[in-house]
Amino acid sequence: MKRHGAALRRALDETGAGGVLALALIATTIVVALSAVSLGAALAARQRLVAAADASALAAADALLGAVSGEPCEVAAEVAAAHRVALVACSLEGAEARVTVGMSVLGLSAAAESRAGAAP
Repeated sequence: MKRHGAALRRALDETGAGGVLALALIATTIVVALSAVSLGAALAARQRLVAAADASALAAADALLGAVSGEPCEVAAEVAAAHRVALVACSLEGAEARVTVGMSVLGLSAAAESRAGAAP
């Protein structure tokens, strides 16, 4: 009978429970911190992508309207490369340039489109 009582006490003993709780808390904190860093990196990359699309569209429109020399889509590709993104598409319609740029963010592909040209 004494033997069963000792086994039961050992089974109900909470010694070390604080250590397990502390490890769980640390693991949760690490997961949340890594998620926040990943989200921040993705948002920063998105902003860089949008800025590159806008700058590329403006550069293509400037070349299209003769403000700068060069082929509009080639100028847009140079500006996109300077922003470390790829020019995916470039179309010219009248005095308007539309560009699409893309990049890979955390293993996923992302794209942004922008247009620029003479005022309507």
